[in-house]
Amino acid sequence: MTVTHFITTFFLVGHLRPAPGTWGSLAAIPVAWGVHILGGPWLLIAATVLVFALGWWATELETKGKSDHDPSEIVIDEVAGQWLAFLPVSLGAAHVGASLTALYPGWIAAFLLFRLFDIWKPGPVGWADRRGDSLGVMLDDIIAGAFAAIGVMALAALSHGILMR
Repeated sequence: MTVTHFITTFFLVGHLRPAPGTWGSLAAIPVAWGVHILGGPWLLIAATVLVFALGWWATELETKGKSDHDPSEIVIDEVAGQWLAFLPVSLGAAHVGASLTALYPGWIAAFLLFRLFDIWKPGPVGWADRRGDSLGVMLDDIIAGAFAAIGVMALAALSHGILMR
């Protein structure tokens, strides 16, 4: 096993079956929680950028010379996208001084919306996925994570009555 394999499979989580992308997304959530506890949303932002960069680099090396540029065991892209989807929950908890456990509906929404956009691949998510290179592998999940984050914020606004006024 190489370092790049451990990175791309998020410490071998990508080998879980069925649905390795879902397992990768699930594994990302407790790690995001830990990152938030250690340094709040700013550390989560930095960690997401770092995971994106490491994932891009490691995916490039793992897929070099192979016909499949997005094998199912590569789930580091799901980790980066899931962390981006989770970011509004982290920001909200930090803003109001709440525990992350109190915002569990946001966690659920972030997970479900991210998986929806990652599987459905609407518009720019599908465009990035069709690039057929390591940047596309990472970028489609970042875009799906951004869509999910917007969805999480919209649902939070609805839940808290901001849009109802």
